[in-house]
Amino acid sequence: MLSLLEKGKADGIIAWHPDRLARNSVDGGRIIHFVDRGLIRSLKFPTFWFEPTPQGLFMLNIAFGQSKYFVDNLRENVKRGLRQKIRNGVWPGWAPVGYLNNPKTRGVDSDPEKSRLVKKVFELYATGNYPLHSLANWCVKHNLKGNKNNKISISSLQKILQNIFYIGLMKFKGEVFEGTHEPLISKKLFDSCQEVMAKRGKKKDIRKHHFAFLGLLKCASCGCAITAEIQKGHHYYHCTKKKGPCQEKHFLREEALTEQIKSFLQKVSLSSQDTERVLVELQKDEGRAKEEAKTTVQNLKTELTGIEAKLEKLLDAYLGEVISADDYKARKENLVTKKVGLSEQIRDFEQKGLSWLEPAREFVLSLNQAAKLTESENKEEMITFLKTIGSNHVLENRQFVFAPKIQYKLAAERSEAGFHSLQFPQWCQREESNLCLRLMSPSF
Repeated sequence: MLSLLEKGKADGIIAWHPDRLARNSVDGGRIIHFVDRGLIRSLKFPTFWFEPTPQGLFMLNIAFGQSKYFVDNLRENVKRGLRQKIRNGVWPGWAPVGYLNNPKTRGVDSDPEKSRLVKKVFELYATGNYPLHSLANWCVKHNLKGNKNNKISISSLQKILQNIFYIGLMKFKGEVFEGTHEPLISKKLFDSCQEVMAKRGKKKDIRKHHFAFLGLLKCASCGCAITAEIQKGHHYYHCTKKKGPCQEKHFLREEALTEQIKSFLQKVSLSSQDTERVLVELQKDEGRAKEEAKTTVQNLKTELTGIEAKLEKLLDAYLGEVISADDYKARKENLVTKKVGLSEQIRDFEQKGLSWLEPAREFVLSLNQAAKLTESENKEEMITFLKTIGSNHVLENRQFVFAPKIQYKLAAERSEAGFHSLQFPQWCQREESNLCLRLMSPSF
């Protein structure tokens, strides 16, 4: 409109009120400037009087100033309302996929249809077997769409997997707050997804040939990566020797490496029949475990109280200008995340009785998975399983060696000692949030 006036195609404006013309200093100043230059000869308002006189321009300027004050004041009121809402634990914007905005309570509720699918997306991605494009296709297949009924893209899927909203937290303008909405997933599952995403984020070389165990092993002598090549139609693995001469001069054929891996899997395997028996015993001990968990719950609650006290002190330090805003946000995010983890552990203890119960079930099921892998030729699943149960996978004197977690190490040792049936596993006391496993007598 102002460009038409400046070109001389019009010389007047009809509006309801001056606040319809300008709500900032720039537009208001230009209109007054156009009146001074004679580009605007007439301004007509049914609710406001104006004449191109010094008095009229003065009143018009005051009207524009009131309009700007109204907008600025409204902006501050809206911001204050949003800040108060986020402090109360209520998300002030559109709910992410899996949740719905409740117009009655003005809060966020779990979507009964999509929440189950969103949780499944996290579970699938945490396995490490589903890249983002495969998950995007899975969402299309299962009719999982955004809240605006749009297709979930790969970039949107990545944002979903990185959104702390799904574990009960909210990030608003760089600061983390606790939410009152129901978490869809556990913090443990969320952390697993972040680990998978961090590993997938590393650049990978595009290779002409596919070697199943490439990227799993390192050289035990020099620490270099183990590479592979094809000789006479067979895959051989050997040290890259990028750091110089290496003692590991021998090549290991892929078939021999596979047999060594299967040999270890056989040591930690548990038949489906024995798996069912152990799971039944775990279920029987659940009631007793709930009683034993009371002391642990009290310790966790004491630790939680300490975290809350630290948050109060941190806020006092920020208000007293002892620390900067950025430092405050970073420290607060760390403490709030720990608080969510502790709250989750307490909830699991109170609901399930003892924190080892679910990990014990997972361990028993993993032993059954090892039994199935010994009969399978799926090398990708073998790699995923080996990375899950241990670390430091190396090749030493043409032998596959790695450091299994304590429970798998003990299971393998018992198998080597001649015990073929596993007794009900007992978990040691919790130390620094890690659980250890002991295997009891040889007879089940």
